[in-house]
Amino acid sequence: MFFNWRLFLKAERLALFYQPFSLRRWAYVLGFSVLFLLFLGVVAAGRALDHVFFPRFKCQPLKQPVFIIAPPRSGTTLVQNLLSLDEGRFAHLKMYQTIFPAVCFQRAIDALAWLDGAVGHPVAWLVGWCEKKWFGGWDDLHTMRLNQPEEDDALFLYAFESEAIYMLFPFIRELWEAGFPDALPPEDRRRLMRYYRSCLRRHLYSNAPDKTLLSKATQSSGTVESLKDEFPDARFITIVRHPYRSVASHVSLFVPVWQAHSPDIARNGPVAKAYAGLATEWYRHLFRFRTQIDPARYYCIDYRELVKNPRATIERLYAHFGWPLSDAFRARLDAATQRQREFQSKHEYTLEEFGLSKEWIQQELGEVLDFYKLER
Repeated sequence: MFFNWRLFLKAERLALFYQPFSLRRWAYVLGFSVLFLLFLGVVAAGRALDHVFFPRFKCQPLKQPVFIIAPPRSGTTLVQNLLSLDEGRFAHLKMYQTIFPAVCFQRAIDALAWLDGAVGHPVAWLVGWCEKKWFGGWDDLHTMRLNQPEEDDALFLYAFESEAIYMLFPFIRELWEAGFPDALPPEDRRRLMRYYRSCLRRHLYSNAPDKTLLSKATQSSGTVESLKDEFPDARFITIVRHPYRSVASHVSLFVPVWQAHSPDIARNGPVAKAYAGLATEWYRHLFRFRTQIDPARYYCIDYRELVKNPRATIERLYAHFGWPLSDAFRARLDAATQRQREFQSKHEYTLEEFGLSKEWIQQELGEVLDFYKLER
């Protein structure tokens, strides 16, 4: 199991010893670190037991996996939810499956779910109550439930190669490879991808060995080159949304967390600007990536078309990859399209709130704006 100890220790030093002392920040950092390492140990133990009790997972085929990758707040969740409706083709990851990426844990959870159902679902009721308590405040931004499709960022977090670590360690430039694993040394990139492949194999082996793996990860905007090398038959789906909207929305998700442990971090200060810089680099990286891959394995969705007519967008995607649409899937797409037309987001932010501007976006991403005919 790959874990970037060097980056982890660097993050600890930066947070604890290279900043003015703050009891609040120390409590957050040390509390997280203890819980994280405990969880990491449990997951590592479970994955070790897989080799003893379920060694056949290593032979699980992983053919033509599909990766949905775009900067955050670009519609990746909508695309994942739509494709997940094609139940006969795809096996997606649910949140609890990304938290416990081991066959033995999957089997144990399946057994507990069966037992809970036999006695009237009391545990399911309790879990549902906890989900609304813990995640309900995010429903207008990104609905999260343990048993719903979710991005596999948690798999990268266990390797300490995830942009999520910037929530507690807001040192974007110093910890750049956390949000941009393609910048890792070649050997570390290969080790990270071998670990990631083992996670996906375990998932298919446990849940749907005859289906195609469907993965969604905004984090992978900085990992696409590594994924292309590790999965030479993979299909890549990306989405282009206007960065005026997505970058501001992206930064807004992290600001409240930063200010919880470090109130001195200004909403429109250098940390927000550095984090926005990561988002714009992801745009550039994906823009370059489109020329580095066989067009038959790559499809780019225009966000404007996606929200206007989800069904038509997915039909064009299926035609590009040569995937047939079943009648049942078409019916589910129709229902999802109707729900999307009734949806109104309450999550609206402006660049100026975070010390950014349209002029800065134009300077950073002018080529991208022009290529995709996005308004300047």
